[in-house]
Amino acid sequence: MTPFRQVTDQFSTSPQISEADVAAAAAQGFVLIINNRPDGEDPAQPSGAAIEAAARAAGLDYVAIPVRGGPTSEQVAAVREAIDQAEGPVLAYCRSGTRSIVTWAIGQAQAGALEPDTLIALGAQAGYDLSGVVG
Repeated sequence: MTPFRQVTDQFSTSPQISEADVAAAAAQGFVLIINNRPDGEDPAQPSGAAIEAAARAAGLDYVAIPVRGGPTSEQVAAVREAIDQAEGPVLAYCRSGTRSIVTWAIGQAQAGALEPDTLIALGAQAGYDLSGVVG
């Protein structure tokens, strides 16, 4: 199983997940999966459609907000909105989880929801360096 990295009680990130990981996410209480990985980055990665089908079958909501390089303001807003509308914990994934946490952290900083030092500390606890993003 792919390890899910808890950032807050409501938000976790992950490297690329599989269809089997979706069942584990549902069992752990996640209600929404956010796919930040564009299809086709790696020929071996599961398609977004396959992950979406597994999520829907497991009773989870799913949204695709693919990020290439750094996130745009529209992608940041879309992730923030999806998380705000979720009625429970959210799992976001990409190749390594970095684009997911960066997109989330920028949204939190822009909204004034968390201070930069707090975001950097949360990122570090989850294994990501956000100092160049929100510092």
